[in-house]
Amino acid sequence: MAHLGPGRRRIAVPVGLALTASLAFLPSVAASAAPLGNTADTAVAAKPDTTGPKLSYVANLTTYASVKAAKKAVERAGGTVVTSYEQIGVVVAHSQNPDFAKQLRAQRGLFVSVGATRTAPLQTVATTEEGTTQTLSAADAAKAAAKATDGQEPLEPNQWDLRAIKADQAHKINDGSRNVTVGVIDTGVDDTHPDLAPNFSKGQSANCVGGVADTTDGAWRPYPDGSDHGTHVAGTIAAARNGIGVAGVAPGVQVAAIKVSEPGTSLFFTEAVVCGFMFAAEKGIEVTNNSYYVDPWLYNCKADDDQKALVEALGRATKYAERKGVLSVASAGNSNHDLASNAIVDDTSPDDATPVPRTIDPHVCLDIPTQLPGVVTVSATGDQGLRSYYSSFGLGVVDVAAPGGDKWQVPATPDANGRVLSTLPGGGYGYKQGTSMAGPHVAGVAALLKSAHPKATPSQLQAMLKAQATKVACPEKIYDAAGALVDAATCQSKWGQTGYYGYGVVDALKAVK
Repeated sequence: MAHLGPGRRRIAVPVGLALTASLAFLPSVAASAAPLGNTADTAVAAKPDTTGPKLSYVANLTTYASVKAAKKAVERAGGTVVTSYEQIGVVVAHSQNPDFAKQLRAQRGLFVSVGATRTAPLQTVATTEEGTTQTLSAADAAKAAAKATDGQEPLEPNQWDLRAIKADQAHKINDGSRNVTVGVIDTGVDDTHPDLAPNFSKGQSANCVGGVADTTDGAWRPYPDGSDHGTHVAGTIAAARNGIGVAGVAPGVQVAAIKVSEPGTSLFFTEAVVCGFMFAAEKGIEVTNNSYYVDPWLYNCKADDDQKALVEALGRATKYAERKGVLSVASAGNSNHDLASNAIVDDTSPDDATPVPRTIDPHVCLDIPTQLPGVVTVSATGDQGLRSYYSSFGLGVVDVAAPGGDKWQVPATPDANGRVLSTLPGGGYGYKQGTSMAGPHVAGVAALLKSAHPKATPSQLQAMLKAQATKVACPEKIYDAAGALVDAATCQSKWGQTGYYGYGVVDALKAVK
């Protein structure tokens, strides 16, 4: 998945605008703000320190706070407002004041939480699928085309993943509706690709890097030296059935690009991702695909003031999007972590500076957006139906599974490649593996469901995904990272679910029936 690495899911956390009842007894904004902004003391107040590194912050307002009052508080503390979302009570700001967050947190009538979205100074963002991209060779393309039958796309014989979820059979009934759009919140999408251009929605696409949506034509495309991740994801969702290349899971729906990864590093910071969810909500997008984790923390611990604020801001954004009719799908991650365990070693955070190894409890230190309420968490499988060796998992955390590829599970296809084949920038095609590749299969099936049930709510779509999934029991063996078959001792079963597959592998055919 794109920093694109790890996972996503369901732990009841107090995010969103549903604040505790105790907030009802907090003083009003007018009362709390007055001493700082409306007295003679202001004139002689010390000028904020601006000698620190320039960082980006999210400030989450209390129930009674106004964005106008919050903006004034930000400026008094030496910050600059980048953007604000009155709908969810979140302000994004920049500041070089080392005590910026501390000073805002002290204003309890205004702010619930305030935190830096990164640990390193602002600069130019990274995705992590499992392994590098393999470009489709001319020889493999020719072998696939020679095996294609009537009704198949030229490269479809290599798409074992479509057949694994019966998407090829579903296409004979319904390709999906053009009234449904899947937003790819990712590294950008090359909308000029011949397999994507027919289904691309420019009016629902933007570049959210920095926290403000830029809808300039082409702003949503990958950086010239950037990642191919988003384009690959988009092809899996909605590559057209047009006699060219591959087919997507839902080749009749539209796909939009919401770029949230920064240039140079491909990291996904909170302000950009919040912008992405809010943009999708306001633009009428029905499904979003989120094959990444929000940097710089692989897991965000609510005991830390900064990380707590990131969880709060993103929780508010995803819940707002859900209320506006958006179903969010997220990848579980490629760390082979048990997200239902009590202890995980996180040795990669923060990833924008020098990581400091720590042991965390994933019940209270969350992988976001994966573990936010309402988000569909997806694990990855290979051609043999086994959990992919890299895929994170967790009983009660993973909702459903889908093909993400596994180099050790080799399919009987012309290319004999166990990874997932999809579109690449510049009109090309290539293979990737990762839970980043599993997520878009689920997003595609969700789009087919929304096409068949246009009035279905996000929660109803999620219920249908789970109910229609093909049940899979815990296997006896799985492949490890070295390709050896080992005991699947970490798979647990309960409540009609398993830790590896959740409610099962999604089924595109049932979605259209």
